[in-house]
Amino acid sequence: MFVAKAHNPPLAALLIVAASAFIASTTLLAKALGTDVLGPPLHPMQISHGRFLFAFLVIMSAVGLLRPRLSRPHWGLHIGRTSFGWLGITLMFASVAFIPIADATAISFLNPVFAMVLAIPLLKEGVGPWRWLAAAVALAGALILLRPTPASFQPAALLALSAAVVIGMELIFIKKLSGRESPIQILLVNNTMGLTIASVAVSFVFQMPTPQQWAALAGIGVLMACAQACFVNGMARADASFVAPISYATLIFAAFYDFAIFGVIPDGVSMIGSTIILTGGLILVWREARQRQALSR
Repeated sequence: MFVAKAHNPPLAALLIVAASAFIASTTLLAKALGTDVLGPPLHPMQISHGRFLFAFLVIMSAVGLLRPRLSRPHWGLHIGRTSFGWLGITLMFASVAFIPIADATAISFLNPVFAMVLAIPLLKEGVGPWRWLAAAVALAGALILLRPTPASFQPAALLALSAAVVIGMELIFIKKLSGRESPIQILLVNNTMGLTIASVAVSFVFQMPTPQQWAALAGIGVLMACAQACFVNGMARADASFVAPISYATLIFAAFYDFAIFGVIPDGVSMIGSTIILTGGLILVWREARQRQALSR
């Protein structure tokens, strides 16, 4: 049994902003590894393996120091969550090698929308007109980012879209796990199982990384572990409706990193598509907050 964290919105906001910066940094390093910046490009499955390997080492070190009390895991939910999480992050890392980080990040923000749609058959949740409106707006933004014309269509953007769908499925399993187990146990089980899956997958595509690539792989793992720790602790200290909009800071960090390191300047299409996706997400957050307020009266 774990004790809930005290309600502290300012601290939650700081933790979510930190998580956003860490997550955007992982996509930056993934782009460097997936291109020829640090040596011969690595396969997305090898980048994903590095993420799980080094995150596992960080989390195991934390468990060894903190020695938390662990309960019996719900293996079925963990298998589902980890499988979809591994596939989602692999697709995301593949996409950023070919399209701007900000575009891939914006498309990935569709995952709550897909989670909402998937919750209808899987969690038997009802979806009202406001939720459908939010979904339609966000999907319209994604369609703009896909640039569906023969002259400008980006096939790699479909990788980011697929990542959003898969991560949306992961959110269904996370929702089922929430409240059942402590955050550190969820992180430990997730990264242990993720490392197992990634180790099998990488055996088919492994190539020896350069020293710079090893450092970048380690950076992805450490940054992702830090991001997960900040995110779950931020979520534990404030309402989801307060936390969710702050997580969109990831897009700002992603655009800044892409410009600072790769000199990529978002064009008008990217700005419009990203803004529309964020608008759809904020409509969804606003509606969820209104519903919670109505139920609490």
